[in-house]
Amino acid sequence: MSSIIANNLLGFVEHAGLTPMVSYRIDRDGHPYVPVGDGGVVLGVHLGDSVFATDTDHAAPGVTLVHPDPGSRFGLTSFACVGNRATVRSGAATGATGSVVGKRGEAGRVIVSFDDETMAALLPGDRIAVHAMGQGYERADLPEEIVLLNIDPALLDALPVTVDAGVATVDVVGVLPSKVAGNGIGRPAHQWDVDLAVTPDSPELDGIDMRLGDLFAVEHLDVRHNMGFRRDWITVGIIVHGGSPMPGHGPGFLPIACGPRRVLQPRATPGESAAERPALTSERLAAVAPWPTA
Repeated sequence: MSSIIANNLLGFVEHAGLTPMVSYRIDRDGHPYVPVGDGGVVLGVHLGDSVFATDTDHAAPGVTLVHPDPGSRFGLTSFACVGNRATVRSGAATGATGSVVGKRGEAGRVIVSFDDETMAALLPGDRIAVHAMGQGYERADLPEEIVLLNIDPALLDALPVTVDAGVATVDVVGVLPSKVAGNGIGRPAHQWDVDLAVTPDSPELDGIDMRLGDLFAVEHLDVRHNMGFRRDWITVGIIVHGGSPMPGHGPGFLPIACGPRRVLQPRATPGESAAERPALTSERLAAVAPWPTA
């Protein structure tokens, strides 16, 4: 940990937006719909909620941050990691702290979760500092072929990862085939999630109620560079936003680890209770040491 450095980054609370002159999108069956919940300050969505619980589009468990300067926006998205602390620096919620819980594509967005009171006080344009750390981290006990990304080192230590005889095993809620990987394929995983083209009835889920924050693995997916198919590689990630009616879209999967199957093996153990579920939770986020807010 002594060799890890951090950046203080600046993000602005995004305003929910639509394509100019168009107030709807087209779903997978060719019907128009209004994309409620796609970006901005989304209230009433939390870690642990089912990704299919609401009739929304890409709804995230928090507020999305952007930056008006394109280079700064890509820097914000690239360097922020899940588990990083965030502090509100302007507006009615000044001083409140939260945590990064994901990223989204479409030019780059960082998802930050706050408590309900803080979320209700936030407005588009409020300034939020992200105390970024973790990109490029190498954990000494992991096989060298495994690449980590998008994860705060302290949060990684709180996740269900074990290493034995040169093999890392990660408990996940489920393991999915690469054919469900949709929007985001071909994009850089340090800046982008990949949508999983699944619905509540998809046989690939095998009856699993996918929830925000769940750890999942995708087979034959290599995200070390641009995300794409590579046989016998495994990518582990976090579900960071809800489903979507759009074809090729769905719940967001943000990669946190990638490697060949011989050294990175997912173990599907959904857990008998919410506390045992392999997922990003408020308790695991609390394991990340707080940063000074002064």
